[in-house]
Amino acid sequence: MLVGVAAFVFAADIITKALVVSHLRPGEPVHLIDNVLMLNLLRNSGAAFSVGTGNTIIFTAIAVGVVIYIARTARNLRSVGWAITLGLLLGGALGNLVDRLFRAPGFLRGDVVDWIEVTRYWPVFNLADSAIVCGGILTVLLAMFGYHLDGTHGDRPAPSPAKPDGAPGAPGAAGVAEPDGAAGAPGTPGTPGADAER
Repeated sequence: MLVGVAAFVFAADIITKALVVSHLRPGEPVHLIDNVLMLNLLRNSGAAFSVGTGNTIIFTAIAVGVVIYIARTARNLRSVGWAITLGLLLGGALGNLVDRLFRAPGFLRGDVVDWIEVTRYWPVFNLADSAIVCGGILTVLLAMFGYHLDGTHGDRPAPSPAKPDGAPGAPGAAGVAEPDGAAGAPGTPGTPGADAER
């Protein structure tokens, strides 16, 4: 599931970026719905939604770290929800990482292709950015509602330490009070001292 979602996001991002670069020119947006939804080709050296421009190498290193972390985490993955979530994050990270590795101005410093503009008040983004944001939201929701990577759900009770034989409170341990009628209880019929009290 994780690999399928990641592959779909990655392929969709790469294909749409190739089409946009081939058919759009910077500074000449295509208005699909007036000024509400536009196709606008921009080059972004920062993170998602043009955050932190000028720190391309740092974001490249972060993307590589995310990919490695998700690849290692996938070995213990048993949850469909987490598989979709990590697939979105992995596909989005790979999509933008390819741009940083192979696009101008150079290796590890490439600008990411952004092309979706929703109103003039929202930064231009791409499908990889959208997948990363959706994956981040799902991560918060899954953690909030107690879904774990291994497929379990809810709070995990802490294991109680086993009591060694003879410890206070253990069944049959020395020092535990015997119930009424047991041997040695004063004043109980059939025990030593009971007849003396009568």
